[in-house]
Amino acid sequence: MDALQPVLDGFGVVLDPTNLLYCLLGVVIGMLIGVLPGLGPAATIAILLPLTYGIEPVTAIIMLAGIFYGAQYGGTITSVLLRLPGEASSVVTVFDGYVLAKQGRAGTALGIAAIGSFIGGTVAIIGLTFLAPLVAGFALDFGPAEYAALALLGILLVATISNGAKLKALIAAAVGLLLATVGRDIFTGAERYTFGNLNLADGIDFVPVAMGLFGLGEILYNLEERHRAAQAPAKVANVWPSKADLKQSSGAIGRGSVLGFFLGILPGGGATIASMAAYAMEKKRAKDPSRFGRGAIEGVAGPETANNAAATSSFIPLLTLGIPANATMALMFGALLIQGVTPGPQLVEQHPDLFWGVVNSMYIGNILLLIMSIPLVGLFVRILRVRAAILAPITALITMLGAYTINNSMFDVTLVVFFGAIGYLMKKFGFEPGPLVLAFVLGSLLESSLRRSLLVFEGDLAGFVTRPISATLLLIFVIVAVAPMVQSLLRRRKTAADHVPEKENA
Repeated sequence: MDALQPVLDGFGVVLDPTNLLYCLLGVVIGMLIGVLPGLGPAATIAILLPLTYGIEPVTAIIMLAGIFYGAQYGGTITSVLLRLPGEASSVVTVFDGYVLAKQGRAGTALGIAAIGSFIGGTVAIIGLTFLAPLVAGFALDFGPAEYAALALLGILLVATISNGAKLKALIAAAVGLLLATVGRDIFTGAERYTFGNLNLADGIDFVPVAMGLFGLGEILYNLEERHRAAQAPAKVANVWPSKADLKQSSGAIGRGSVLGFFLGILPGGGATIASMAAYAMEKKRAKDPSRFGRGAIEGVAGPETANNAAATSSFIPLLTLGIPANATMALMFGALLIQGVTPGPQLVEQHPDLFWGVVNSMYIGNILLLIMSIPLVGLFVRILRVRAAILAPITALITMLGAYTINNSMFDVTLVVFFGAIGYLMKKFGFEPGPLVLAFVLGSLLESSLRRSLLVFEGDLAGFVTRPISATLLLIFVIVAVAPMVQSLLRRRKTAADHVPEKENA
């Protein structure tokens, strides 16, 4: 009973009227942001970070978590009704969701997505409840060497697993590591890359980087991209799916829950990768794969379940190891630091109210999401009719005001503008900002842990492989780094072997 007491106390934290209100607010904002194409939860959390200063830590993180998993379902609405993914994790939902809407089954698609999202999220929360304390207990054995290896592995996984070209992701991660070195050396006090500017002496603050890359950068890019002609949204009827639809989708929902949970834990995984993997798995398992892309209900159920499960399970490495699994978790990491809370193995023991309050808030948030998802569809579709030319300047103004209020510094505003321009150019040329931000967050952990380890090992790098946990993490690092090269080599050999018989026959 004593072991369950913190969990029960967590429900007491969530059921506080203020926390319940912010949980509801977070879910509604998340759904709204998911509907607006391009903005996404990372940009929204970046913009709202300054507002969390005046809120209790538990309340702030409950709201931000609600934004994250609420956005996963919000993106489904426009994917199904307008063939316009509101969130990256909803891209694959377009393939079958929009076709179902054209067939007059938009309500069925949205209903299945809502049920799948609820089940996937709930399964992941149960997994989070039981797995996170075990991971935190295991992580208490981590020293500087283990954290250095884990940070290095996290950066590599983010760069290699993330969407887009791997080389571009590695370049972005390298830039993030470089930015993390700006400021005074924590061991010697020497200034690095400050160019004599006192504002840079303490390093670059995380918030202006996040608000610039994800906030202003996304706004500028979306203003350029949102030139599509307005489409009339499909009518929503027969919201709740039939028994046949539920039976047909049950397997996809079950598989999506498990797949999404495990992919969400991986650094660089997250909701987008999970939804794509779930869609590919359902198509591969289907007796008639040609149904996919023509209105297969499993093509909606699997990805929508997986992305919500992944969104929830990505909190495990953040809360237990202090390692953000994706860009949005990096922003959560920043929000916790702003509140004076350091995520990691000690979080469960030192801040049980925050840990279990946030975890248990997801149970309530998922129920709220299920209840509100369908009735609010009409409202969200109307919001889509607001012109980007009106919405973008208001959002940009809020971003700038938020940046200024952090330290009452115009230098922070300048940094936001600078990183906003960088973010726009990165999106323009196919570079994802996620690896940069994650490497920036993990860079200081990597450097401090590596240098502390070298002091302990008296400069001997062999010390990293003498400790079982760090040696295992480094072995995984080598496998992840070498695997793509081996696959490429085998592919070339196979192609060369296929061409040899053709030449002999000729």
